[in-house]
Amino acid sequence: MKKGKYFRYLIAVLIFIVASVAYFHPVLSGKQIAQSDITQFRGMVQEIEDFRTENKKEPYWTGASFSGMPAYQISAYYPYDFVRVLDRTIRFLPRPADYTFLYFLSFFVLMMALKVEWRLAIFGALSFGFSTYLIIIFIPGHNSKAHAIAYMPMVLAGVLWVFQKRYVLGFIVTGLAMALEIYTNHIQMTYYLGFCLLILGIVQLINAIKEKMLPIFIKQTAVIIAAVVLGIGANAPRLMAMKEYAEFSTRGKSELTINPDGTNKEATKGLDKEYITQYSYAKLETFNLFIPRFMGGGTVEELGKNSNFYQLIEKQAGKKVADDYSKQVLTYWGDQPIIEAPAYIGAVIFFLFFLGIFLVKGRLKQWLVAATIFSIVLSWGRNLEFLTNFFIDYVPLYNKFRAVSSIQIIAELCVPILGVLALKEFFSSTISSEEKKESLKKAVYTFGGLIIVGFLLAHISSSFEGIRDANYKDLQGLIDAVIADRKSMLLIDTLRSLALVIVSAAVLWFFLNNKLKKQFAIIGLVVFVLFDLISIDKNYLNENDFVTSRKVEKPFTASSADQIILQDKTHYRVANFAGNPMEDGATSYFHQSIGGYHAAKMGRYQELFDFQIAKNNMEALNMLNTKYFIIPDDKNQLSAQKNEDANGNVWFVDKVQLVNSANEEMKALDSLDTKTVAVLDKSKVSENIAFKFEKDSTASIQLLDYRVNELKYQSKAAKEQFAVFSEIYYKDGWNAYVNGKLTPHFRVNYVLRGMKVPAGEHKIEFKFEPKVIEKGGLYSLASYFILILVSIGWFFYDEKKKKKSALNV
Repeated sequence: MKKGKYFRYLIAVLIFIVASVAYFHPVLSGKQIAQSDITQFRGMVQEIEDFRTENKKEPYWTGASFSGMPAYQISAYYPYDFVRVLDRTIRFLPRPADYTFLYFLSFFVLMMALKVEWRLAIFGALSFGFSTYLIIIFIPGHNSKAHAIAYMPMVLAGVLWVFQKRYVLGFIVTGLAMALEIYTNHIQMTYYLGFCLLILGIVQLINAIKEKMLPIFIKQTAVIIAAVVLGIGANAPRLMAMKEYAEFSTRGKSELTINPDGTNKEATKGLDKEYITQYSYAKLETFNLFIPRFMGGGTVEELGKNSNFYQLIEKQAGKKVADDYSKQVLTYWGDQPIIEAPAYIGAVIFFLFFLGIFLVKGRLKQWLVAATIFSIVLSWGRNLEFLTNFFIDYVPLYNKFRAVSSIQIIAELCVPILGVLALKEFFSSTISSEEKKESLKKAVYTFGGLIIVGFLLAHISSSFEGIRDANYKDLQGLIDAVIADRKSMLLIDTLRSLALVIVSAAVLWFFLNNKLKKQFAIIGLVVFVLFDLISIDKNYLNENDFVTSRKVEKPFTASSADQIILQDKTHYRVANFAGNPMEDGATSYFHQSIGGYHAAKMGRYQELFDFQIAKNNMEALNMLNTKYFIIPDDKNQLSAQKNEDANGNVWFVDKVQLVNSANEEMKALDSLDTKTVAVLDKSKVSENIAFKFEKDSTASIQLLDYRVNELKYQSKAAKEQFAVFSEIYYKDGWNAYVNGKLTPHFRVNYVLRGMKVPAGEHKIEFKFEPKVIEKGGLYSLASYFILILVSIGWFFYDEKKKKKSALNV
């Protein structure tokens, strides 16, 4: 029996491998997806990788982006990171096939926890893994999001096993799966998983109270919490470093109470509400979860020769122009800034979800339906302002994440679970045929009716006009043509979804009337769900999106401007004004850039940019030692321009100007001569420290050696001086040493380092020595030890109990 079970598991794994590689078949020839975010990441991480290769250790800091920042959320390897080895072992396929394989495998494990037979488990895994949203997030390069989503079902599996009183198995799986989940380093997705687990816990608690089994529930909850804590503990260095940095990132609290335009604002903690809700699903847009191009599909779609858009262009400008312009038509008419594709879960699996609503009984259905509704409602964001504002203002950590539409991932997970449970009940012998027929009819009528209602609502409540339609105003009639095509897309996809509902229902009806055997019914549903999802997925991610590995691994070629700058072998920074420096990872590939590409850059640095650099304050650029500018010329060719006024790596100032607040410090920079004056917020230093000194005109200080995590300087002065270093201040890691002795240094000029330098000749060093890494490593090691020890001990304890029970019998 066990051999047969393991053979079925092996078949499932082989199917998942084939399905993953078949969809992403260009990986077999060594090709990779050209992902925009990963391209930017390559630029951001280049210096770190070079250091890692040369020194065989981690820098935990990068100087190549945003003038310097911790590398914790860019690229960092941590001590005792055994979970990384486990993850790499599971993800053995080429990327991104490794992630889809993980989708399938993890969901299959969840199905085993729900005691679903292996064929239906495979069906569910394929339904989940080929969900359009889970595929299209590879296009921009949201790999860590995909990674985190993939481990969600496995975490749920462990928790469910605990609630089934399979404590040892549940404890081990929950602990390991949570460790893997945290390792993926996408806290937002893990946070949303927490909501899903919380709703499950509430449902279980209510049932425990009703059944008078509260002590058992408390025991189970304790086991789950212990496993989760150990899983989190295994990632202690990663999490502790991120928590430490979060305070200083754009997601932390700002000390400023003014805006760049001079108006007042309240001190904030977390992200701005407008920024958080920028990507909010419209209530009507929810219909694209089961009608793919309900709102026009992705931001741009390719329209064929039969489209109104194509025919109008062809008529007025010719076939060649029509061929070109129709490849990227702005068909999306929702109000989100940009979307790669609709978050289509699937008409077939959504129909089965509705079947589950009518057929499945008990706590699991209550949990899955509640969690689905919860995620959809919260994904509306600013379109349901009172609820969203409540969560932003009062629910811990909710204000740390943007793109509230992403919370729909809970629905992406719960819908296929209930859909598979519906099939489990439908194919079982415990429910009467009559009840199955009634549930099937209700599902067809309800879900089919909902599809039709969506179609009607779109026509009744919308003009089908998009936020980018002004792009087509110059050609008469073109906007009307696009609107006509949007209506046509809605009609076609509405009929498509209805057809898929009908054929899926027909398969189940034939089975119910003994016209179709169970195995053929399952095969039929697998075929329909694969057709449903893959035919949509391929519209957005297909073999045309793959390029050679060389273009991905080395995506940048030095321009003539880069080559000129690279001739300078000193330590300096570069400002690339050919685009937005704060969304530019490419420059970091070759240079120490004042810009970069990261959602959680240092908060004070972002403010410096907004208040000073964006207003063309050259002194701000000078104090960052911005020695070169890259600017486009009249022919849009990049050219290098040297800044002769850059302050250099370090300099002595004539005086230190003390201010009382962050506001005053920022305002002082408006007119500060950074070469002669440093501004310092005295509220951040001890009252006993004096900053008065005599200027020594013969004093000198210079950088001797630069490494990412260690800088060496030499100073010479007849009297005590105050030095400003063109390096970013970060108190939790950077230590200053004078002649090997730890010496205090201060934050000056809002973001830089400054320190008092004693008279005489001295060797000054700055070393990045974050204590959090070593401390977290010990916690991580202890967590692994406890997880293993408890698991082994519990296993043998259970075995002993079983033997004792057998002897008593």
